[in-house]
Amino acid sequence: MSNEFSQRLAVVTGASSGIGLAVTQRLLERGSQVLAMARHTDGLDALAEQFGDNLVLLAGDVTRQKDLARLAQRAAGLGPVHYLVPNAGIAQLADGLDTQAFDRQWAVNGAGALNTLYSLRDHLSDTAAVVFIGTFLQQVTFPGLAAYIASKAALRAQVRTLAVELAPRGIRLNMVSPGPTATPIWNTLGLSDEALGSVASSVNQRLLGGQFLEAGAVADVILFQLSQGARSVFGQDWVVDSGYTLR
Repeated sequence: MSNEFSQRLAVVTGASSGIGLAVTQRLLERGSQVLAMARHTDGLDALAEQFGDNLVLLAGDVTRQKDLARLAQRAAGLGPVHYLVPNAGIAQLADGLDTQAFDRQWAVNGAGALNTLYSLRDHLSDTAAVVFIGTFLQQVTFPGLAAYIASKAALRAQVRTLAVELAPRGIRLNMVSPGPTATPIWNTLGLSDEALGSVASSVNQRLLGGQFLEAGAVADVILFQLSQGARSVFGQDWVVDSGYTLR
C-alpha cells in the first residue's frame, strides 16, 4: 500500500491534531505530498521538520470561503489531488432543541466539509478518493450532543448521494465514523476534568479493546479507504469504534 501513495498529492483539513494529524503523518510516511490546512498549524511543526517540502502548510478555516479559495489555488499549483480528507470538525455540548448549536456545528462538520470538496472538485484527479469523517454516535445516543450527531448524520446522507454523482468521474466518496478516540476534541466539550473522567470510565467499559481508540488506528482505516484496496467501495460509512455499538 505504501508505493501507491508515493509522490501523490493529498489534502487534509483539520490537520494539526487528532485524527487529521494522524492521517497527515501516515500519508507523509508513505511518500505523499500533503497540503495540510488547519486554523493553527503549529501542531504540524514537527512533521514539517521531518518531511520538509512534502508537507505544505496552510492556515485557514473551512467556514471561510476565502480560505477555501486559497486552498484550491494552492492545490492547483501542486498538481492534481489524489486524496482528500475533509477532517475539520467541532463538537459542543448543547440543548438538543438549540438550533443555533446545530448551525454552528453544521457550519464546520457539514458545510465546511462539503465546501472543501466543492472548492477542490475541479482539481481532483480522475481516480481521486475522498473520505469524510462521521461519528459512531449516529447509531447510539449521547445527551448534549444531539446537534453534533445531527450534523454528522446529515453529512452522511450527502456523502451517499454524492458518491453516485461523482462516480462517473472515477472519484470515490466514503466515510469513516470513529468511535471514542483519544483526541483533543474531548477537551472542547466544556466538561470538568471530573466529568470527563466519569465519561471515559463509562465508555471504556463498553469498548471491546478496553480503552479509547488511538487516532492512528482510525487513520489506518482512512488510508485503506483511500487506497486501491478499497477501489470497489462507494458511499459507505465504516464504523471504527472498538465494538462500542455492539453492546
